[in-house]
Amino acid sequence: MEYENELDSTCGVSDEELTFRFKESIRIDNEIRKIKGLPIAKYDRATKRAYLEYPDGRREYA
Repeated sequence: MEYENELDSTCGVSDEELTFRFKESIRIDNEIRKIKGLPIAKYDRATKRAYLEYPDGRREYA
């Protein structure tokens, strides 16, 4: 049985770097969706509900 340490499971990338890359990928995907005119899934912390925000500013709560 081979021993796999934490760095092997993440290819040597730190948790902070993985978190940064994930957040950047979401930001880029949201920009692409805006350009294409597609809705973006968001979360309203005040009402604690998820919603879709359309390019025209309209919100559709789930």
